[in-house]
This record gives sequence, structure tokens and C-alpha cells, in this order.
Amino acid sequence: MKLLSSKINSGALNFALLLQRVIFGALIMMHGWPKLMNFAAKAQNFADPFGIGKTPSLILVIFAEFFCGALLLMGLLTRLATVPLIICFCVIIFMIHAKDPVMEKETAIMFLGMWVSILLTGPGKYSLDAAIGK
Repeated sequence: MKLLSSKINSGALNFALLLQRVIFGALIMMHGWPKLMNFAAKAQNFADPFGIGKTPSLILVIFAEFFCGALLLMGLLTRLATVPLIICFCVIIFMIHAKDPVMEKETAIMFLGMWVSILLTGPGKYSLDAAIGK
């Protein structure tokens, strides 16, 4: 690999896409797991930015963080799985933490950037999507 080359190495690109999916999928699952395991306690104080209720809001976040994160980790329905995550993180950044300084929401911004990147690039060669021909 030449560090100053602008040519795309497809093997390195596919490995990078695998790393992105696995690392960020696992990280977001770690955010969703405690919400899933402590559902009743979390539902009492969860944010309700759309006025649909605290429990439905928590269900949607768990679906995005844990279940869509698992799909990303496997590379299954990858682009579709990023959509709930993109919506979730737009809500976090622009509604829940809208008035907070950028430094307090930088992690959410980085996650959002990664979800958009995965949406645009797809899962890569090393994924279940590629194995089943999607």
C-alpha cells in the first residue's frame, strides 16, 4: 500500500468497510443493550421528542441502536439498517441536544457521519449482503 497514492485498492476498501461496520455496529449495540435490559426503568424517564410517548420512543431507539446495529455488524440489509440510525442520531443532535455546545454532541455527530458513510458505500465484499447477492 502506497501512502501517497490516490488509487483505490479494492481489497483495502472492502476491509475498511468491514471494520467500519463491525466496530460501529458493536459500539452502537453497546448503547442499545442497557436500554433493552432495563426497559421498564428506562421508559419512565426517556425523552419523547415527537410526543408519541416515552415507551414508543424507547422502543424505536432500541430498535435502531441494538437491532439495526446487529444488522450492520453482520452486513445484512446494511443500507436499510442505517436509515433508522440516521433518523435516531438526527433526533439526538438536532432535537435532544440542539442547544448543547458541539463538544457535548460530537460523539453523536461522528456516529451520524459513519451511518451516512455506510449508507453511501454499502456493506462491502465481506458481508452477508454480498454473500446473498444484494
